[in-house]
Amino acid sequence: MDKEWPVMVSSGLIDWHLDDRPVPYDTAVAAMETRVAAIRAGTAPEQVWLLEHPPLYTAGTSARREDLVWPDRFPVHQTGRGGQYTYHGPGQRIAYVMLDLARRGRDVRRHVGQLEDWTIAALATFNVRGERREGRVGVWVTTPAGERKIAAIGVRVRRWVTYHGLSINVEPDLAHYDGIVPCGIAEFGVTSLVDLGVPATLADLDVALRETFPKVFGPQA
Repeated sequence: MDKEWPVMVSSGLIDWHLDDRPVPYDTAVAAMETRVAAIRAGTAPEQVWLLEHPPLYTAGTSARREDLVWPDRFPVHQTGRGGQYTYHGPGQRIAYVMLDLARRGRDVRRHVGQLEDWTIAALATFNVRGERREGRVGVWVTTPAGERKIAAIGVRVRRWVTYHGLSINVEPDLAHYDGIVPCGIAEFGVTSLVDLGVPATLADLDVALRETFPKVFGPQA
């Protein structure tokens, strides 16, 4: 059963929507495009949509064919978001963020930075230190085995309304990343909260995302 989580932040009413069953990728994209058009028309409020996908790979606008190592492993979806290849699947929380940048400063780079800030703040509630890396969009952690990516970010903007967003690894099957070079970066691996020894669930992360969202996206400069 779907759940609606309306929450008020200082920039206006944000609809929070949670799907507790995996949503097919094409279905999600169609729903986002419909919502983006409604936000732009002023007939629907901004929305954050929390969901999972069945196992699949997505190719962003910068994806290189050679980075698709195992093309027949899972369905591959071409997408208009920025970035390269990434994996989505069960155990990974996806947050599709549909915000009206016409009211928020018309700054796409700032929006991407806010998505990173939001992820870092949510991870901090689990005592996990998320970090940025120069020239690498997303959020990283330092482990005894080296740097690992825990969250990917890919954004598309249509008439100043954002969609797509971020994915945070809670407890996905990390072996599923073997079919791609994640985000085109071969020298670093991926990790998850559970892989780091944090016994978190998707529901736990959802609470952290809701609590930290207004701190990043609420008051606008």
